[in-house]
Amino acid sequence: MILIIRLLFVLSCGLFGYFFAGLPSLKMADLPASHYIGLTFGLLIGLFVISLDIYFKRFTVRNILATLIGLAFGLIVHRLYMSVLIYGNFSPETVNQIGLASAIIFSYLGVVTVLRGQDEVAVMIPFVKLDAKGSGEELILLDTSVIIDGRIADICETHFLPGKLILPRFVLKELQLISDSSDPLKRNRGRRGLDVLNRIKTNPNVQVKINEMDFPEFSTVDAKLVKMGQVLNAKVFTNDFNLNKVAELQGVKVLNINELANALKPIVMPGEVMEVKILKEGKEHDQGVAYLDDGTMVVVDNGRRRIGQTLNVTITSVLQTQAGRMIFAKPAEESERGDRADRGRERFQRPEPRPQERRPNPPAQTGNNPSNGVR
Repeated sequence: MILIIRLLFVLSCGLFGYFFAGLPSLKMADLPASHYIGLTFGLLIGLFVISLDIYFKRFTVRNILATLIGLAFGLIVHRLYMSVLIYGNFSPETVNQIGLASAIIFSYLGVVTVLRGQDEVAVMIPFVKLDAKGSGEELILLDTSVIIDGRIADICETHFLPGKLILPRFVLKELQLISDSSDPLKRNRGRRGLDVLNRIKTNPNVQVKINEMDFPEFSTVDAKLVKMGQVLNAKVFTNDFNLNKVAELQGVKVLNINELANALKPIVMPGEVMEVKILKEGKEHDQGVAYLDDGTMVVVDNGRRRIGQTLNVTITSVLQTQAGRMIFAKPAEESERGDRADRGRERFQRPEPRPQERRPNPPAQTGNNPSNGVR
């Protein structure tokens, strides 16, 4: 559609130049090919305007507004400067030359000043909020890592993402570059990411929008994502640990799938019994390693000889690390044998109760007892 609009615009410029060149008030109207000269100039002007449009497509609306506001500030300062200059004893030619120079200088300074400090210019904030938020909905920026991970599609189907998903154009370009990589592993990851995006787009419960905003002053996708999160007041959805920390340092909220997965893992306590399958040997002597359905590693003591077997284990301790959670356990039968041995040891060490000693019965009282007063 935009291509048709551009084509109609260029043809309109050409027709305007064709008829404008034939006006009697112009000197070129007397030339034999004046209409065709006007048509050529009109087409060239139309193509020049289209080129400017394509060039400024790299810039955001925020940057264009900042440029216009800076230009207005510069011209206002130029006008004030010229109002002071007229009190000097200068010839009109000098005033015109100084005025032209001051207009160029102050316009440049105004544009550069506003562009460099556009985050601090309060007048820019309403434009950014109106363009970014619209109806006040929450915006979530998608990172390349979270798209390739694939779990975001399952999360979208659970209705736990209330906001609008924003896919930056530079993230999509990076995903396409990964898909076209000569490395088979990277190429497969990139294609899986594109499949995940198509799956999300077909989900009627989630709204995905491609954003053309770009920041040419930043060379990395992570830096552009953080800057875009600041501009749009949006959250960044990622599972990249480094991007997570950098975004938090710069005040951008982050949604991390790995942190969500760790929070949703079932809580286990020492002494509980679970059934696991020993898959491989551990690092330490006679250890076996198993995994739960959520990927949690279970290290089983004396489980090396049980590789490939499914057995009940008793949890002995749980270790929480930055990479996740590790569970240490031992076979349940060994735990039961140890408990029986402990109970037997306690019985062996406990002293036997001593039999109660019987005291002799006191002698029966008779009539010859002196206490009766009978001698």
